[in-house]
Amino acid sequence: MSRLGRRSTLRRLGTSLATATAISMTASGCVTVHGELEVVRSATKSEAAQALEDFTAAYNKADKAYDPALDAGRVTGALGAINQAGLKARQAQSPGGNPRHVPLELTDAKYAIPKKQGWPRWFVADTDSNRDKDSGRLDTRWLLVFVRGSADQLWEVSHLAVLTPNEVPDFKKDKDGWAEPVRPDAPDLAVPPKDLSEQYASYMQNGEPENFAPGPHTSAVRQTRQKSARQLGRTVQYLDQRLDTGAFAPLGLVTADGGATVFFATRQFEQQTVAQGVRLDLNADVRALMTGTAKTRLTKERVSSQVVQVPVKGKQVTVLARIQGLTAAKGS
Repeated sequence: MSRLGRRSTLRRLGTSLATATAISMTASGCVTVHGELEVVRSATKSEAAQALEDFTAAYNKADKAYDPALDAGRVTGALGAINQAGLKARQAQSPGGNPRHVPLELTDAKYAIPKKQGWPRWFVADTDSNRDKDSGRLDTRWLLVFVRGSADQLWEVSHLAVLTPNEVPDFKKDKDGWAEPVRPDAPDLAVPPKDLSEQYASYMQNGEPENFAPGPHTSAVRQTRQKSARQLGRTVQYLDQRLDTGAFAPLGLVTADGGATVFFATRQFEQQTVAQGVRLDLNADVRALMTGTAKTRLTKERVSSQVVQVPVKGKQVTVLARIQGLTAAKGS
């Protein structure tokens, strides 16, 4: 899939999504809830299918009405922050709802459901959406991460990744077809999952540590930032922060090659400062989410969701996909 095609897909996502959630402490870091010590599957395939159906229905209602309340119970973590802020911004601009709404359809679902102890539990749904072409460079798959923290909670989607069919991970499965969660402190991986958010934020900030392979979601982003940092009458500064606790904790599954696929989040701040007489970059989404009055300074806050392929030690992490969305803005 071309970079232009990928950007087009993400722009369409931005209309409604822009507009996690915990990695299980397995092995020595095991988390148990309600005394559950038995290793069990996170969901049955029928439960996973129902969760996908429920999410899609809620998503469509929220997107059609531009009402974040209509799918608030079906999203969480990074995707929840992006989705809810995006819908809030669109609602402010179009109170009557989405005049261009086209119902989302997610079909051909394949599930990677891990067996694990206790809560939270999760699974990954690999689906075909009606937002792409079904062949050629524009063909994509949507990977959705479903999570719930207890038997009383709804299944919620914490991460969404849009990948080409060739990029979809080959998850390790046992003889019965169940996936394996990766340890947060996995010692054999290039970067332990628990450290990904912190290291990625650091890399985006200053280029270190050099554990991430060059690409559109790493080196290219840093180059773009450097070019935009100084303009005539305008200064742009960036600050990246880890976002890896609570609903934003990373989540990962072991892959067949001995590595892991991990979903994690980060937070980013972009601050623009302009000289007297120079206009700040204020679009409709920023105005809808902004507090304060933007005179000479504007700070945008975004949440970013990444899915990465983490190899064994000695190799670099590859960022397969990333979506980010504006979640707040402040003027001064």
